[in-house]
Amino acid sequence: MKSKYLYKTSIALAMAVVWTTGTSAEETLTVVSFGGSYAKACVDGYHKSFEEETGIKIKLEDYNGGLAQVRAQVDAGAVHWDVLDTESAPLMIGCDEGVFEEVSDLELPPAPDGTPAADDFFDGMLFDCGVGTLVYATVMVYNSENVDGEPPSTVKDFFDLEKFPGRRGMRRSPSGNLAWALMADGVPSDRIYEELSTEKGLQRAFRKLDTIKEHVIWWETGAQAPQLLADGEVFMTTAWNGRIFNAQVLENQPFVIIWDGHIRDYGALAIVAGAPNLENAKKFLQHATSTRGMVGVANHISYAPVRHSGLPLVGKHATTGVDMKPHMPTFPANSKNFLWYDIEFWTDREDELIERFNSWLSR
Repeated sequence: MKSKYLYKTSIALAMAVVWTTGTSAEETLTVVSFGGSYAKACVDGYHKSFEEETGIKIKLEDYNGGLAQVRAQVDAGAVHWDVLDTESAPLMIGCDEGVFEEVSDLELPPAPDGTPAADDFFDGMLFDCGVGTLVYATVMVYNSENVDGEPPSTVKDFFDLEKFPGRRGMRRSPSGNLAWALMADGVPSDRIYEELSTEKGLQRAFRKLDTIKEHVIWWETGAQAPQLLADGEVFMTTAWNGRIFNAQVLENQPFVIIWDGHIRDYGALAIVAGAPNLENAKKFLQHATSTRGMVGVANHISYAPVRHSGLPLVGKHATTGVDMKPHMPTFPANSKNFLWYDIEFWTDREDELIERFNSWLSR
Protein backbone atom coordinates (compact mmCIF):
# COMPACT_ATOMS: atom_id res chain seq x y z
CA MET A 1 0.00 0.00 0.00
CA LYS A 2 2.77 2.40 0.89
CA SER A 3 4.74 1.84 -2.33
CA LYS A 4 1.55 2.16 -4.42
CA TYR A 5 0.73 5.46 -2.71
CA LEU A 6 4.25 6.75 -3.30
CA TYR A 7 4.05 5.73 -6.97
CA LYS A 8 0.78 7.61 -7.48
CA THR A 9 2.15 10.63 -5.66
CA SER A 10 5.27 10.66 -7.81
CA ILE A 11 3.20 10.48 -11.00
CA ALA A 12 1.00 13.35 -9.80
CA LEU A 13 4.00 15.48 -8.96
CA ALA A 14 5.61 14.77 -12.31
CA MET A 15 2.43 15.69 -14.16
CA ALA A 16 2.17 18.89 -12.12
CA VAL A 17 5.73 19.82 -13.06
CA VAL A 18 5.07 19.16 -16.76
CA TRP A 19 1.80 21.07 -16.67
CA THR A 20 3.37 24.02 -14.85
CA THR A 21 6.33 24.19 -17.21
CA GLY A 22 4.08 24.02 -20.26
CA THR A 23 1.77 26.71 -18.97
CA SER A 24 4.67 28.98 -18.11
CA ALA A 25 6.09 28.67 -21.64
CA GLU A 26 2.69 29.32 -23.20
CA GLU A 27 1.95 32.35 -21.05
CA THR A 28 5.22 34.27 -21.37
CA LEU A 29 7.11 36.07 -24.10
CA THR A 30 10.43 37.92 -24.15
CA VAL A 31 10.44 41.00 -26.36
CA VAL A 32 13.67 42.94 -26.90
CA SER A 33 13.66 46.60 -27.89
CA PHE A 34 15.68 49.82 -27.76
CA GLY A 35 14.53 51.16 -24.39
CA GLY A 36 13.71 54.75 -23.48
CA SER A 37 10.71 56.66 -24.76
CA TYR A 38 10.38 54.41 -27.79
CA ALA A 39 10.03 51.24 -25.72
CA LYS A 40 7.51 53.01 -23.51
CA ALA A 41 5.51 54.01 -26.58
CA CYS A 42 5.42 50.36 -27.65
CA VAL A 43 4.36 49.23 -24.18
CA ASP A 44 1.50 51.73 -24.13
CA GLY A 45 0.77 51.30 -27.83
CA TYR A 46 0.36 47.52 -28.01
CA HIS A 47 2.15 45.54 -25.28
CA LYS A 48 -0.51 46.22 -22.65
CA SER A 49 -3.42 45.42 -24.97
CA PHE A 50 -1.71 42.19 -26.06
CA GLU A 51 -1.31 41.07 -22.46
CA GLU A 52 -4.92 41.98 -21.65
CA GLU A 53 -6.36 40.18 -24.65
CA THR A 54 -4.22 37.03 -24.59
CA GLY A 55 -3.18 36.59 -20.96
CA ILE A 56 0.41 36.22 -22.18
CA LYS A 57 2.89 38.08 -20.00
CA ILE A 58 5.57 40.09 -21.82
CA LYS A 59 9.06 40.33 -20.40
CA LEU A 60 10.64 43.42 -21.99
CA GLU A 61 14.43 43.66 -22.32
CA ASP A 62 16.62 46.42 -23.76
CA TYR A 63 19.50 46.18 -26.21
CA ASN A 64 21.54 48.55 -28.36
CA GLY A 65 20.62 47.13 -31.74
CA GLY A 66 22.63 44.98 -34.11
CA LEU A 67 22.93 41.21 -34.30
CA ALA A 68 25.79 40.24 -31.99
CA GLN A 69 23.62 39.01 -29.12
CA VAL A 70 21.17 37.26 -31.42
CA ARG A 71 23.98 35.45 -33.25
CA ALA A 72 25.51 34.36 -29.95
CA GLN A 73 22.23 32.84 -28.72
CA VAL A 74 21.44 31.07 -31.99
CA ASP A 75 25.00 29.75 -32.46
CA ALA A 76 25.08 28.42 -28.90
CA GLY A 77 21.64 26.84 -29.21
CA ALA A 78 20.63 28.73 -26.09
CA VAL A 79 17.97 31.16 -27.32
CA HIS A 80 16.10 33.03 -24.59
CA TRP A 81 14.79 35.95 -26.65
CA ASP A 82 11.59 35.57 -28.65
CA VAL A 83 10.82 38.80 -30.52
CA LEU A 84 13.36 41.38 -31.62
CA ASP A 85 12.57 45.01 -32.46
CA THR A 86 15.08 45.75 -35.19
CA GLU A 87 16.19 48.19 -37.86
CA SER A 88 16.14 47.50 -41.58
CA ALA A 89 19.78 46.53 -42.18
CA PRO A 90 20.07 44.00 -39.29
CA LEU A 91 16.77 42.48 -40.40
CA MET A 92 18.07 41.85 -43.92
CA ILE A 93 21.46 40.58 -42.75
CA GLY A 94 19.96 38.40 -40.02
CA CYS A 95 17.52 36.86 -42.45
CA ASP A 96 20.36 35.93 -44.80
CA GLU A 97 22.29 34.42 -41.90
CA GLY A 98 19.36 32.37 -40.67
CA VAL A 99 19.10 33.90 -37.20
CA PHE A 100 15.43 34.84 -37.67
CA GLU A 101 12.39 32.63 -38.16
CA GLU A 102 10.54 32.55 -41.47
CA VAL A 103 7.24 34.47 -41.11
CA SER A 104 6.20 35.08 -44.72
CA ASP A 105 3.19 32.79 -44.28
CA LEU A 106 2.02 34.50 -41.08
CA GLU A 107 -1.59 35.61 -41.42
CA LEU A 108 -1.67 39.31 -40.53
CA PRO A 109 -4.85 41.16 -39.57
CA PRO A 110 -6.66 43.20 -42.23
CA ALA A 111 -7.18 46.96 -42.09
CA PRO A 112 -10.16 48.22 -40.08
CA ASP A 113 -12.19 48.45 -43.31
CA GLY A 114 -11.39 44.87 -44.23
CA THR A 115 -8.60 45.59 -46.72
CA PRO A 116 -6.25 42.57 -46.75
CA ALA A 117 -2.93 43.14 -45.00
CA ALA A 118 -0.98 42.54 -48.21
CA ASP A 119 -2.73 45.54 -49.79
CA ASP A 120 -2.68 47.69 -46.67
CA PHE A 121 1.05 47.57 -45.92
CA PHE A 122 3.39 49.94 -47.74
CA ASP A 123 5.34 48.30 -50.56
CA GLY A 124 8.39 46.48 -49.26
CA MET A 125 7.26 46.24 -45.62
CA LEU A 126 6.51 42.49 -45.56
CA PHE A 127 9.63 40.34 -45.38
CA ASP A 128 10.53 36.66 -45.29
CA CYS A 129 11.85 37.08 -41.73
CA GLY A 130 9.97 40.07 -40.33
CA VAL A 131 7.14 42.58 -40.55
CA GLY A 132 7.56 46.35 -40.82
CA THR A 133 6.08 48.39 -37.99
CA LEU A 134 7.02 52.06 -38.41
CA VAL A 135 8.79 54.75 -40.42
CA TYR A 136 11.29 57.04 -38.75
CA ALA A 137 13.49 59.75 -40.22
CA THR A 138 16.86 61.38 -39.87
CA VAL A 139 16.28 65.10 -40.27
CA MET A 140 17.92 68.50 -40.01
CA VAL A 141 16.81 70.79 -37.20
CA TYR A 142 17.50 74.24 -35.78
CA ASN A 143 16.66 76.25 -32.67
CA SER A 144 14.21 79.00 -33.66
CA GLU A 145 15.49 81.28 -30.87
CA ASN A 146 18.82 81.54 -32.69
CA VAL A 147 17.34 82.65 -36.02
CA ASP A 148 16.94 86.28 -37.06
CA GLY A 149 15.07 86.81 -40.29
CA GLU A 150 14.41 84.07 -42.82
CA PRO A 151 14.91 80.60 -41.28
CA PRO A 152 16.73 77.73 -42.98
CA SER A 153 14.40 75.39 -44.87
CA THR A 154 16.47 73.17 -47.18
CA VAL A 155 19.42 70.80 -47.22
CA LYS A 156 21.35 73.46 -49.13
CA ASP A 157 20.83 75.85 -46.21
CA PHE A 158 22.53 73.37 -43.90
CA PHE A 159 25.69 73.66 -46.01
CA ASP A 160 25.42 77.44 -46.48
CA LEU A 161 27.75 78.91 -43.85
CA GLU A 162 27.57 82.39 -45.34
CA LYS A 163 23.81 82.73 -45.13
CA PHE A 164 23.49 80.74 -41.91
CA PRO A 165 26.80 80.97 -40.00
CA GLY A 166 27.51 78.74 -37.03
CA ARG A 167 28.61 75.24 -36.20
CA ARG A 168 26.79 72.16 -37.44
CA GLY A 169 26.09 68.87 -35.73
CA MET A 170 26.34 65.66 -37.76
CA ARG A 171 26.38 61.98 -36.90
CA ARG A 172 29.84 60.44 -37.06
CA SER A 173 28.91 58.14 -39.94
CA PRO A 174 28.92 58.22 -43.74
CA SER A 175 25.28 57.14 -43.84
CA GLY A 176 23.12 60.19 -44.41
CA ASN A 177 25.98 62.65 -44.63
CA LEU A 178 27.14 61.56 -48.09
CA ALA A 179 23.60 61.69 -49.43
CA TRP A 180 22.95 65.14 -48.00
CA ALA A 181 26.23 66.44 -49.41
CA LEU A 182 25.11 65.43 -52.89
CA MET A 183 21.64 66.91 -52.37
CA ALA A 184 23.21 70.19 -51.29
CA ASP A 185 25.37 70.05 -54.41
CA GLY A 186 22.31 69.79 -56.64
CA VAL A 187 21.79 66.06 -57.12
CA PRO A 188 18.06 65.10 -57.12
CA SER A 189 16.95 62.62 -54.46
CA ASP A 190 16.11 59.94 -57.01
CA ARG A 191 19.70 59.94 -58.28
CA ILE A 192 21.58 59.95 -54.98
CA TYR A 193 22.48 56.26 -54.83
CA GLU A 194 23.27 56.18 -58.51
CA GLU A 195 25.85 58.91 -57.86
CA LEU A 196 27.18 57.30 -54.68
CA SER A 197 27.77 54.09 -56.61
CA THR A 198 30.48 55.83 -58.66
CA GLU A 199 33.91 57.06 -57.65
CA LYS A 200 33.13 60.43 -59.20
CA GLY A 201 29.97 60.75 -57.10
CA LEU A 202 31.78 59.83 -53.90
CA GLN A 203 34.49 62.39 -54.57
CA ARG A 204 31.81 64.98 -55.20
CA ALA A 205 30.13 64.17 -51.87
CA PHE A 206 33.36 64.40 -49.89
CA ARG A 207 34.28 67.70 -51.59
CA LYS A 208 30.95 69.13 -50.45
CA LEU A 209 31.50 67.86 -46.92
CA ASP A 210 34.91 69.57 -47.04
CA THR A 211 33.14 72.93 -47.23
CA ILE A 212 31.72 72.56 -43.70
CA LYS A 213 34.10 70.03 -42.13
CA GLU A 214 35.90 72.52 -39.89
CA HIS A 215 32.56 73.72 -38.51
CA VAL A 216 31.11 70.30 -37.61
CA ILE A 217 30.69 68.77 -34.15
CA TRP A 218 30.26 65.03 -34.59
CA TRP A 219 27.69 63.18 -32.48
CA GLU A 220 27.42 59.42 -31.92
CA THR A 221 24.33 58.82 -29.78
CA GLY A 222 20.78 59.97 -30.39
CA ALA A 223 20.66 61.99 -27.18
CA GLN A 224 23.67 64.11 -28.13
CA ALA A 225 22.10 65.86 -31.13
CA PRO A 226 19.25 67.68 -29.33
CA GLN A 227 21.57 68.41 -26.43
CA LEU A 228 24.06 70.16 -28.75
CA LEU A 229 21.21 72.28 -30.04
CA ALA A 230 19.78 73.06 -26.61
CA ASP A 231 23.21 74.08 -25.29
CA GLY A 232 23.84 76.39 -28.24
CA GLU A 233 26.86 74.37 -29.32
CA VAL A 234 25.54 74.23 -32.87
CA PHE A 235 23.28 76.35 -35.05
CA MET A 236 21.84 73.33 -36.87
CA THR A 237 22.19 69.59 -36.49
CA THR A 238 21.10 66.34 -38.00
CA ALA A 239 19.04 64.20 -35.64
CA TRP A 240 16.48 61.42 -35.36
CA ASN A 241 12.98 62.81 -35.62
CA GLY A 242 11.68 60.98 -32.56
CA ARG A 243 14.34 62.56 -30.34
CA ILE A 244 13.45 66.01 -31.65
CA PHE A 245 9.74 65.41 -31.16
CA ASN A 246 10.34 64.55 -27.51
CA ALA A 247 12.42 67.71 -27.08
CA GLN A 248 9.73 69.83 -28.74
CA VAL A 249 6.67 68.42 -27.03
CA LEU A 250 7.83 67.00 -23.71
CA GLU A 251 10.63 69.51 -22.96
CA ASN A 252 9.17 72.60 -24.71
CA GLN A 253 12.34 73.17 -26.73
CA PRO A 254 11.93 75.70 -29.60
CA PHE A 255 13.29 73.27 -32.18
CA VAL A 256 12.14 73.25 -35.80
CA ILE A 257 12.57 70.29 -38.14
CA ILE A 258 13.62 70.84 -41.74
CA TRP A 259 11.81 68.04 -43.54
CA ASP A 260 13.44 68.76 -46.89
CA GLY A 261 15.70 65.88 -47.85
CA HIS A 262 14.99 63.79 -44.77
CA ILE A 263 16.14 60.18 -44.90
CA ARG A 264 13.56 57.55 -44.08
CA ASP A 265 14.11 54.11 -42.67
CA TYR A 266 11.80 51.57 -41.12
CA GLY A 267 11.63 49.51 -37.98
CA ALA A 268 10.41 45.93 -37.94
CA LEU A 269 9.68 42.99 -35.67
CA ALA A 270 11.38 39.63 -36.15
CA ILE A 271 11.28 36.31 -34.31
CA VAL A 272 14.61 34.87 -33.21
CA ALA A 273 15.37 31.46 -34.74
CA GLY A 274 14.68 28.81 -32.12
CA ALA A 275 12.55 31.18 -30.00
CA PRO A 276 11.35 29.24 -26.94
CA ASN A 277 7.85 30.73 -27.24
CA LEU A 278 7.38 30.59 -30.99
CA GLU A 279 3.58 30.45 -31.14
CA ASN A 280 3.21 33.30 -28.66
CA ALA A 281 5.75 35.28 -30.69
CA LYS A 282 3.66 34.84 -33.82
CA LYS A 283 0.56 36.03 -31.98
CA PHE A 284 2.51 39.06 -30.80
CA LEU A 285 3.59 39.97 -34.35
CA GLN A 286 0.00 39.72 -35.52
CA HIS A 287 -1.17 42.02 -32.74
CA ALA A 288 1.67 44.54 -32.92
CA THR A 289 1.52 44.96 -36.69
CA SER A 290 -2.20 45.58 -36.80
CA THR A 291 -3.34 49.08 -37.71
CA ARG A 292 -4.39 49.58 -34.11
CA GLY A 293 -0.96 48.58 -32.83
CA MET A 294 0.90 50.93 -35.17
CA VAL A 295 -1.43 53.84 -34.44
CA GLY A 296 -1.03 53.14 -30.72
CA VAL A 297 2.71 53.76 -31.02
CA ALA A 298 2.23 56.81 -33.26
CA ASN A 299 0.03 58.42 -30.61
CA HIS A 300 2.97 58.30 -28.19
CA ILE A 301 5.99 59.06 -30.39
CA SER A 302 6.41 60.51 -33.88
CA TYR A 303 7.02 57.30 -35.82
CA ALA A 304 4.56 56.69 -38.64
CA PRO A 305 2.56 53.52 -39.32
CA VAL A 306 3.57 51.47 -42.36
CA ARG A 307 -0.03 50.64 -43.22
CA HIS A 308 -2.06 52.89 -45.51
CA SER A 309 -4.93 52.69 -43.02
CA GLY A 310 -2.70 54.00 -40.24
CA LEU A 311 -2.00 57.70 -40.80
CA PRO A 312 -5.68 58.77 -41.07
CA LEU A 313 -6.31 57.21 -37.65
CA VAL A 314 -3.34 58.85 -35.90
CA GLY A 315 -4.74 61.26 -33.31
CA LYS A 316 -3.41 63.34 -30.45
CA HIS A 317 -0.41 62.67 -28.26
CA ALA A 318 -1.57 60.50 -25.38
CA THR A 319 0.01 62.77 -22.73
CA THR A 320 0.09 66.32 -24.09
CA GLY A 321 -2.80 66.33 -26.55
CA VAL A 322 -0.61 67.60 -29.41
CA ASP A 323 -1.86 66.66 -32.88
CA MET A 324 0.51 63.89 -33.98
CA LYS A 325 -0.12 63.81 -37.73
CA PRO A 326 2.08 66.84 -38.62
CA HIS A 327 4.97 65.20 -36.75
CA MET A 328 4.86 62.03 -38.86
CA PRO A 329 7.59 61.59 -41.51
CA THR A 330 4.89 60.40 -43.93
CA PHE A 331 2.59 63.39 -43.41
CA PRO A 332 1.96 64.91 -46.89
CA ALA A 333 3.45 68.30 -46.03
CA ASN A 334 6.64 66.54 -44.89
CA SER A 335 6.89 64.31 -47.95
CA LYS A 336 7.82 66.72 -50.74
CA ASN A 337 11.47 65.68 -50.90
CA PHE A 338 12.90 62.69 -49.06
CA LEU A 339 15.17 59.68 -49.53
CA TRP A 340 14.72 56.09 -48.40
CA TYR A 341 17.71 54.48 -46.76
CA ASP A 342 18.99 52.00 -49.35
CA ILE A 343 19.60 48.76 -47.45
CA GLU A 344 21.28 46.87 -50.28
CA PHE A 345 23.68 49.73 -51.01
CA TRP A 346 24.78 50.08 -47.39
CA THR A 347 24.90 46.34 -46.74
CA ASP A 348 27.24 45.92 -49.69
CA ARG A 349 29.44 48.97 -49.10
CA GLU A 350 29.13 50.03 -45.47
CA ASP A 351 32.52 48.72 -44.27
CA GLU A 352 34.33 50.27 -47.22
CA LEU A 353 32.63 53.65 -46.82
CA ILE A 354 33.06 53.76 -43.03
CA GLU A 355 36.79 53.21 -43.53
CA ARG A 356 36.91 55.92 -46.18
CA PHE A 357 34.84 58.30 -44.04
CA ASN A 358 37.08 57.78 -41.01
CA SER A 359 40.15 58.36 -43.15
CA TRP A 360 38.61 61.61 -44.40
CA LEU A 361 37.85 62.68 -40.84
CA SER A 362 41.43 62.10 -39.75
CA ARG A 363 42.89 64.32 -42.47
